[in-house]
Amino acid sequence: MNKASSHESPTVSNRNAYIASFACVVPPFSADQAFSAALVRKHYASKLNARSQGLIRATFSHPGIRKRHFAVDDPACIMDESPDQKIARFTEKSVELAGQAVTRALDQAGVSVQDVTGLVVNTCTGYICPGISTYLIERLGLPRNTRVYDLVGSGCGGAIPNLQVAESLLKANGGVVVSVAVEICSSVFQMDNDLSLILSNALFGDGAAAAVLMTGPAGFELVASAGRYVPEQRDAIRFVHKQGELHNQLSTKLPDLVNKAAAGVVADLLSTQGLHTADIRHWAFHTGGEKIINAVRDEIGVPEEQLRATRTILSEYGNMSSPTVWFVLEELLRNGISAGEWCVMVAYGAGLSAHACLLRKT
Repeated sequence: MNKASSHESPTVSNRNAYIASFACVVPPFSADQAFSAALVRKHYASKLNARSQGLIRATFSHPGIRKRHFAVDDPACIMDESPDQKIARFTEKSVELAGQAVTRALDQAGVSVQDVTGLVVNTCTGYICPGISTYLIERLGLPRNTRVYDLVGSGCGGAIPNLQVAESLLKANGGVVVSVAVEICSSVFQMDNDLSLILSNALFGDGAAAAVLMTGPAGFELVASAGRYVPEQRDAIRFVHKQGELHNQLSTKLPDLVNKAAAGVVADLLSTQGLHTADIRHWAFHTGGEKIINAVRDEIGVPEEQLRATRTILSEYGNMSSPTVWFVLEELLRNGISAGEWCVMVAYGAGLSAHACLLRKT
């Protein structure tokens, strides 16, 4: 593959964008659900009531998730961190994982860091100023005139709005644009007699993904994307601040809210190309949890056999928030996607929002 030039012609905006490559990364430490549950029960034995203890047994023993990865050396440290230690770990580990993902994706695309003209990074599990992008410029040696954007607040669905920004940046300026989604969910760990926190602690893990966008045909053609927002339902899924720290808030009504938003955004997306659900052979659903996956599946009308990749990623990694949909796409690709076949990425989360992206394999 020829290296892209940073001096594209003025007609670059008329070209299609392609995902030339992408890479997914998790920290080396992993823990199965039984280990995690025992650690939580032991550490919070004096704080959790009998109901919470029962909920921990039920949620952590659900067969949908086998293990998750955490950006720590000692998992017990997650439960003893001060707010300052949490943001320090978020900063270190988000940059580390994101850097690994970018390096792998660039290598796969056959381009170097000096070819990069744009970088878009999204996260929702930590806020630092300056953002993660500037750390990546320094860590990876990206050109100092790289156009960089840091996105926050999109929650689990953030990878697709990121992709939209990256696509616009590519079409406006050409070259090579890198889209990065990274989350250190363990850095916002909280525990109390709160169903939202118990569910979150049984579901979320850490991870990162990076995609390389170029105008030359390779990988996946980025055909169309769409987003849909239901802001009046923002309290159903969000972070809330309590005593200066982030606490995850999840409504038990979430499956019945997310499925409508997801089905709506998929209908919007497919209608732009005159396609129907039956025309799509590959589906990359975000692993929002089994009840949400089932609800979205039924509302859109996707056959269960087309969700094997989503189930696999949920089992092996849990929900890593925004990068997760890239992991599902990687699993689909590992299983085989033929040239010309359609694939739809669907992600949902804070907002309440749902996003979808239509890809075609080159």
